Formats: sequence, structure tokens, C-alpha cells
Amino acid sequence: MKYKLLVADDEKDIIRLLKLYLEKDDIQITEASNGLTAWELLNQENFDLLLIDIMMPEINGFELIKKVRAKSNVPIMVISACIDSSDRIFGLELGADDYITKPFDALEVVARVKATLRRFHQLGASPKQEPQNIQVGQLILNVTTCQLIKDSEIIDLSATEFRVFKEMMEAPGRVFTKDHLYEIGWVDKAVDDNAIRVMISKLREKVGPEHIKTIRGLGYRLEKPHE
Repeated sequence: MKYKLLVADDEKDIIRLLKLYLEKDDIQITEASNGLTAWELLNQENFDLLLIDIMMPEINGFELIKKVRAKSNVPIMVISACIDSSDRIFGLELGADDYITKPFDALEVVARVKATLRRFHQLGASPKQEPQNIQVGQLILNVTTCQLIKDSEIIDLSATEFRVFKEMMEAPGRVFTKDHLYEIGWVDKAVDDNAIRVMISKLREKVGPEHIKTIRGLGYRLEKPHE
């Protein structure tokens, strides 16, 4: 099977090097010199894996990962000169499967690409599995780590906050009654209305009060992002 990879990087020498080594393993390479071109190509063709730089013109790598993860679980590997741990963590939290820093060993990149392709395509990662991230506007919830990302900041949630906010993010604009929130958040534990109000208050402190609206006499809803 001949795999198709999209390599998005504004450094021509990097693309040339990756293409040289990957094509030796019968991997077809499509090039993009900026994030916008990469996004346009992704909407025209299907690829088996993406190699994405972070510091690109038009659309940067982080934004591109968010766009891709909103519609696809195609494997994504980041190759970037951004070496700070915060950049690596943010890229992985957004949905990247691997993060390699520049300068890199081309043979190691090839090995990682082949391992990712084998794990995803030959071992059968299901495209119907629950997405790793749920995004509503600038809010991104990682369902694996139970962490919320807002404006590049990682926000930790308690187990109760996560269960409730996950439900709200899956249905922005829907009004959730207090009874429903009680069933989601506390399961077998008996709580009163005050506990729910306190939990909503803490969520508002973390995500911003403008995101969660009180619907008097009914409950609460997560506001839909403005188009």
C-alpha cells in the first residue's frame, strides 16, 4: 500500500529533506508552504498522515491542527523549532499524535512516520471512536486528560466539573435543568441546589462568565460561539 502524506512547512529545505527520505520508502509526498494551502489541500484530497510545522504564514500549525481535528482523526505529527515544553504540550493537547523538534534526525522521523502509519492504519484505529477533543469557539475540552484549553491556557477541571461541562460542550445552546446536571455530575451522591450553584460558579471562574448563561426558572446553557 502506498501512503499519501501532506508535509506543511514554509522551509523549502525541510520539505526537500523529508521528501528525499520518505519517498525512499514508497511514501507519496504532497507539499504545502503555508497553513492555508495545507487546509485547502486537506479539503480536496485524503491523506494518511500529516507532517505540520507550527510557525507558518497564513494559518499557523496550532490553528491547522484545531481545524483538522474538528473534522478528522487523521494522524498528525508536528515538526517544529518551537522547543518549549508548553508548545509541545499544547500541540499534543490540541490533537497532535507526535511532536518532533528541529533540528531532527531524518531517519528518526521516517521511523516515527512508519510506526504511526502502522499503528493507525494496519492495526485499525477506528474513525468512529470518540473524538479526543470537543471544541466550542475558543474552548477545547480534552476528554482523555479531563483538561480544558482556553486561549492556549490549560485549565484543570474536577471530576464533577468535567462531567457537567463535557455534556454542555456536546450540546451548546441547550438548556440543562438542575435535575439533569445533578444526574450528570453527582451520580449517587445526594446534593442540594446550592451545590449545583457553587459548581456552576466555579466553572464560570475557570471558563469565563460570558460562556455559561443562567436561564431563570429552567437551568443553565453554554452559549454558542458567534458566527
